[in-house]
Amino acid sequence: MGTECHHADGSHPGLSGAALSQALTDAERRCGATQERLTPPRRRVLELLLGADAPMKAYDLIAAYGADGEPAKPPTVYRALEFLERLGFAHRIESLNAYVPCRKEGETHRAAFLICECCGSAEEFEPDFAAELKAAARSGYAVRAVTLEARGLCPACQAD
Repeated sequence: MGTECHHADGSHPGLSGAALSQALTDAERRCGATQERLTPPRRRVLELLLGADAPMKAYDLIAAYGADGEPAKPPTVYRALEFLERLGFAHRIESLNAYVPCRKEGETHRAAFLICECCGSAEEFEPDFAAELKAAARSGYAVRAVTLEARGLCPACQAD
């Protein structure tokens, strides 16, 4: 493990071209359906997340924000991330203090992540622990958030 680990085959690519344009159009549609606005700063942060090959830290988003190389002001990016999380367009990976785009459109869900310790990729999946959450609700506990992060090696890094 370490710096020699990589993905020469591009197995964890971000979106680009038509796929990126379509994802942004879908996000605008979803915002409109809930009377929210995907403002230019929110759209730019979402575009950066969607195009990334791995989770992005806020300071990386700040640095990459300006098309002309000019970084964004930190509050601009943090407000955009807060909005994107609230509407389910992005997730924060707690242990990395980084963000990824949500790859599951639609209703809110409990996201979990498989994080590769080698290449840094994070794959989202929906965990199946509904019974445990129902038990918590029956006991009167109001669960607001669940974070599950599993670390290991992705298939491509295992093959390296």
